[in-house]
Amino acid sequence: MAIIQAQNVKKIYRTGQLRIEALSGINLTVEQGEIVAIMGQSGCGKTTLLNCLSGLDTIDEGDVFIRGENLRELSDRKRTAYRALHMGFIFQDFNLLPVLTAVENVELPMLVARVPSKKARQRALEMLDLVGPSERARHRPAELSGGQRQRVTIARALTNNPAIVWADEPTGNLDSETASEIMDLLTGLNREQQQTFIIVTHAQEVGAMAHRIIQMRDGRIV
Repeated sequence: MAIIQAQNVKKIYRTGQLRIEALSGINLTVEQGEIVAIMGQSGCGKTTLLNCLSGLDTIDEGDVFIRGENLRELSDRKRTAYRALHMGFIFQDFNLLPVLTAVENVELPMLVARVPSKKARQRALEMLDLVGPSERARHRPAELSGGQRQRVTIARALTNNPAIVWADEPTGNLDSETASEIMDLLTGLNREQQQTFIIVTHAQEVGAMAHRIIQMRDGRIV
């Protein structure tokens, strides 16, 4: 069953008189439970594609359907709520709040979604126990290694049991051994929970662990 469908998607950036077509007529279908790697040289449109497919950014032409829902037809508020309910995000630079502990970072999206604090804390601890490092739950990001921070980011992305997890260079700031551990974790979660993973990466070893590689060049899928 298709969980993501992009039809003739175009994204244009304008700066003064300059017009840059970042995405040029993208057509793409992703099945539920797939791990798809988006690869290509820097500036080819990988991150732009991820942002447009997930609704983090708007598109200029075309349509993006997530589980049959057309994101273009949703208001900003409804699109934000839809992401919170059905999607998780993993970023290269972790995006953890430095003043919060690991468990507080993980429970934050649930508190924003008005999940009761006791239930949110329990769920956050369960996710940290699932992906690690549960023993570092009371530590702040500065007290964690890069691999531990990325695991906290993954735990936060999974708190709402999302149908789709979007990952932008999830191993980019990690050494090769830690990167391998993170990818083993993501592929294991995919097998166990049938979540769909869309991963932007330049790393061939990451692409090799995906079910399918989407190669991009100059804003197009090639």
